[in-house]
This record gives sequence, structure tokens and C-alpha cells, in this order.
Amino acid sequence: MSWMDRLNERAELMGRMMRTIGAMQGAHGHVGASEIRLAASRCMGCDRSEDCRHWLDAHQDGAEAAPELCPNQDLFKTWQSRG
Repeated sequence: MSWMDRLNERAELMGRMMRTIGAMQGAHGHVGASEIRLAASRCMGCDRSEDCRHWLDAHQDGAEAAPELCPNQDLFKTWQSRG
């Protein structure tokens, strides 16, 4: 997988995760560029993209929080609390 393909895949997974757990609303307008870069960097460095995709597929109706496998679990929890 090329670097650009990986970037696109991870952006898609991160967006899905944020929508699934309700962190998107808390992030909108309340998250600085440095927090977005941190989350994106963690997602890019994660080696569990297939596990993430399976988890997201199994939680299409939403979830209370990101799974433990997510390196952004705590950060997303903070964003949820801002929503």
C-alpha cells in the first residue's frame, strides 16, 4: 500500500470512528490543529487498521467509546465531553 493510500485509509477510519462514538460534534470548532495532527499521527502509526475496520463494521449503530485497541481512545473521549 502506498503512503497516500494509507493516508486515505486512515483518514476514512478516523472519521468513521469519530462519527461512531459521537466525537465529531465535540471536535467541530473545539479542537485545535495540534490535536488533529496528534490524532492523525497516532492513527497513521497504528498497526491495527483491520481490527479497527471490523470493530467499526460491528458498531454501525454507534458506540459509547472507542475500543481499547484505538490509540486515540482517550483523546476521543475528551472530544466527546466537549460535544
